Amino acid sequence: TAGRAAAALARRMNGVLGARSDVVVLACVPAPDGFDARFSATWRAYRYRISDASGPRDPLQRHRTVEVPVALDADVLQEAAGVLLGLHDFASYCKPREGASTIRTLQELTWTRAADGALEAVVRADAFCHSMVRALVGACVAAAAGRVGVARLRELLDLRERTSEFTVMPARGLVLERVGYPPDAELQARNEITRARRGAHEVDPVRDAADAALRDLGRLTDTPGIA
Repeated sequence: TAGRAAAALARRMNGVLGARSDVVVLACVPAPDGFDARFSATWRAYRYRISDASGPRDPLQRHRTVEVPVALDADVLQEAAGVLLGLHDFASYCKPREGASTIRTLQELTWTRAADGALEAVVRADAFCHSMVRALVGACVAAAAGRVGVARLRELLDLRERTSEFTVMPARGLVLERVGYPPDAELQARNEITRARRGAHEVDPVRDAADAALRDLGRLTDTPGIA
């Protein structure tokens, strides 16, 4: 049955990934018509963790938390986040790719202190440019550490070019937590709208990578229609 085939595919994929992988496949289900994991999405949400000098460092979290050797003002972190929200050209906060759009809608950037004392940023947008999440976090950290003014972060949006006034944070603290999709009936339309907006310079490399991944999966299973 389709259910057993999907479960078998999940087991095989986990076997290929291996026990030391950071990825675990929990389930495989047939994808609705028109679904594209990237271009059908309406938003993505990331979490970034920082251990600052305000309290003791938890060594058990070292593989997913970045250490910052100064105390960070949580109020300034949130103030900095506030000036970055909305629809902007984020060219100053990413590594632009030639011909690709850097206009995005930053829907959420909130800072909280977790139970273990770490600072956590939740960052959500309709889409992200390369290194954009880590750049946004780095800008907030620079403001909270007193290295750059909050007003300057807003000015950099209008500048639309890379700057050395803040540091792009390491990848270690970053986790993709959630991806939002419209109802099944709207997946195809969302897919087409996003592809038209991004253009071939962004779509073609993704399609090539997806085709390669499907070819790899084809060596694992002969079951059609499983995504």
